[in-house]
Amino acid sequence: MSVYQLHTEQIIPASQEEVWDFISSPRNLREITPPYMGFEVTSDKLPEKMYPGMIITYHVRPLLGIRMGWVTEITQVEPMKYFVDEQRVGPYSLWHHEHWIEPVENGVLMRDLVTYRLPLGMLGRLAHRFVVKKKLNGIFNYRKEVLEKKYGKSVPTPAF
Repeated sequence: MSVYQLHTEQIIPASQEEVWDFISSPRNLREITPPYMGFEVTSDKLPEKMYPGMIITYHVRPLLGIRMGWVTEITQVEPMKYFVDEQRVGPYSLWHHEHWIEPVENGVLMRDLVTYRLPLGMLGRLAHRFVVKKKLNGIFNYRKEVLEKKYGKSVPTPAF
């Protein structure tokens, strides 16, 4: 059984409130997902903000354009700091995604930690090595580009 982790970080030149308002709204999920994923929220009447226990349903087309259902639950929310989503139904045996934000000198540091496991034993490990890892990195790179277009590129803190 292989469990994988993906860790990303991005400094966003915006206030903590602006970033939280954007990332904590389930209505913005489609905007930060690459079009090739065929992401479509199927939940009725999405609220403005996520809350613990919230279930979000959607369809995605992760491989070869094959449409599949995905159900996640928002399991934890600490406003202005973090939230966690966990897959309940979907392509992974395990999906636990932590979204963290914290103010830094040039804006907000956004960190993600995704812990996941694929089904199908050896086939899942091969799929991870040759397809899944690359796709996940691509999805997070796309999100980074969307946030840079929305808020601007971060300016690193000068070293003294």
